[in-house]
Amino acid sequence: MNPYWSQIARALSPYVPGEQPRIANLVKLNTNESPFGPSPRAIEAMQAAAADGLRLYPDPEAAELRQALAAHHGVKPEQVFVGNGSDEVIAHAFVALLKQPKPLLFPDVTYSFYPVWAQLFGLAFETVPLDDGMRLRVEDYRREAGSIVIANPNAPTGIALPRAEIARLLAEHRDVPVLVDEAYVDFGGESAVPLIADHPNLLVVQTMSKSRALAGLRVGYALGDAGLIEALGRVKDSFNSYPLGRIAQAGATASLRDDVYFRACCAKVAAAREAMTRALVKLGFVVLPSSANFVFASHPQRGGAELAAALRERAVLVRHFSKPRTAPWLRITVGTEDDIRRLIAAAADSLGA
Repeated sequence: MNPYWSQIARALSPYVPGEQPRIANLVKLNTNESPFGPSPRAIEAMQAAAADGLRLYPDPEAAELRQALAAHHGVKPEQVFVGNGSDEVIAHAFVALLKQPKPLLFPDVTYSFYPVWAQLFGLAFETVPLDDGMRLRVEDYRREAGSIVIANPNAPTGIALPRAEIARLLAEHRDVPVLVDEAYVDFGGESAVPLIADHPNLLVVQTMSKSRALAGLRVGYALGDAGLIEALGRVKDSFNSYPLGRIAQAGATASLRDDVYFRACCAKVAAAREAMTRALVKLGFVVLPSSANFVFASHPQRGGAELAAALRERAVLVRHFSKPRTAPWLRITVGTEDDIRRLIAAAADSLGA
């Protein structure tokens, strides 16, 4: 360990992103990227933005993008915050909202960046176990809390809570900030955004990386009461006052204005997810009910790590998480029809089916 590291750097256990290998003819189903490209209108807007204006700083408030997001979600521009992917937005929220005297609560099986941010920013936290079916139960959160963060649909399980259950969670925790991470909501989940009007403690975070196929652009955003958004702005302006570049703002804004393309892509992913699930079940897999652009699957005859390695040998990459509750499972991104065909063929071959 380098002697110049700070104590914070020494103590960290960083988040490990999905592998981005360079393997010929690879089927890449490990990072939940979209199998479809961005809206053609978004590409045109980004190309137009890549001009002489790049010598100038972008709009630090991203006013046009925030107005477009507000119109899309039925809120006011002052209720919208944008940042470099939802990861940065959530990180700001950990500092601005979730760091409270009492502990932060989140599920024991969920997005593995949450404990990393808690460690980085010095938050006390407690994990709340999912039930035996890998489902979140609102009644399990009836305990002392300073703040709550949940992913809905959850990752890596893909299971979604209905909006009514989010409303129940909010009703039982009116005095603490609640962050709902909706990175995958467009693929079949029920967004909590309509609850914002009656719940000033609710922050909803979404991303353009998944359903809008803009993972390479890094655009995420939060929606909530103007008071919450102001707190996020205070942290952002103490960290990076120009978070989104001109190209990112142009592409994201144009994507929002192509609703037909967006909805068509989401529908195709959902249909492919169901087809992939049926094919995996025929091979003997147990597949959790997913509302995301991935499934969580296990096989009673093979361990998760063993299956992931066998698929990799056949040029199919999926995600495996080695902690005890997730060790038997694989998270498999929904790909193209050809990706799914090759996945199923590789799985069948590795199982000897």
